[in-house]
Amino acid sequence: MSDFDSTVRFKFDNDKSKKINNMLAKVYDSLDYKGYNPVSQIVGYLLSGDPAYITSYQDARISITKYERDEILEILLNSYLKNNAIKK
Repeated sequence: MSDFDSTVRFKFDNDKSKKINNMLAKVYDSLDYKGYNPVSQIVGYLLSGDPAYITSYQDARISITKYERDEILEILLNSYLKNNAIKK
């Protein structure tokens, strides 16, 4: 059986979800305060993994790098799907 024949399950911790949501709000606010486009900067970080996309103001860079990018992406995708009535 090849690796393409089975699906891997991904489980996420709901408590961590709340922490990531709070962190994203703080990072967003820090980027906005410094005059950056927060969405573009966060996307740049998530795609590249380069923390230089995130300001060091108010420890935003340190905060976002405490979490794996795939964890952050899962939170964002879940939120999008839930808010667009795609997911219950």
